[in-house]
Order: sequence, then structure tokens, then C-alpha cells
Amino acid sequence: MQRHWSEAFAERILKKNGLRLLEQNYQIRQGEIDIIFQDHQQIVFVEVRYRAGDRYGRPEETVDKKKQSRIRRTAEHYLQRCRDPNQQLCRFDLFAISGNEDNPQWKWLKNAF
Repeated sequence: MQRHWSEAFAERILKKNGLRLLEQNYQIRQGEIDIIFQDHQQIVFVEVRYRAGDRYGRPEETVDKKKQSRIRRTAEHYLQRCRDPNQQLCRFDLFAISGNEDNPQWKWLKNAF
């Protein structure tokens, strides 16, 4: 499945900010994580949300408790694959994008949930 331009855009911005890409579209039956990075000693699980406009709300408002729970379960699965998951610091970021590909408006919310 081809990624939406918004995920590729978020990945470029985060790389420019010094994060190292670990994985894209990590999927298990219970959920998916759009992008996984390393930021110094932290594993960063990034949810990318895109909306063309704000008529139905801002993109960052679309990650409800149910979605957060699925992302956390998926992150736990990912961390279990690491050598020592108990020693892994992690955080959950949200990368919100609106507008079009030619002129996107974006926000990077660290520790979003």
C-alpha cells in the first residue's frame, strides 16, 4: 500500500530535526503505528494525522482514547521485539497536517498522549 504524502512529509521534517528512522507503518492485528523513530535514548512512536481543512475539526483532535489505546498496544508489541524492552524510554508524538501538499500547515506535538 502506498503511503499518503502527509506521512512522507512528516518523516522528512522529523529527520531534519535529528530523529533517526527505525520503521514505517508497523502493523499488527490490533493496530498500526505510522512512523517509529529514535530520538537520542527514546523510541518515538509517531501518529500522523491529515485533514484537508478544519471543517470537521483539526487533525490533532481526531486521535481519541480508543485510537491512543491501539497505538499503545502496538507500541508494546514493538518494544517486546527490542533486546531489553524494560530499558527503553519511549514517547508518543502526534504530527498534524492540514492543507494541501503544495502548502501544508503542520504541528509536531511531542508527548501528545
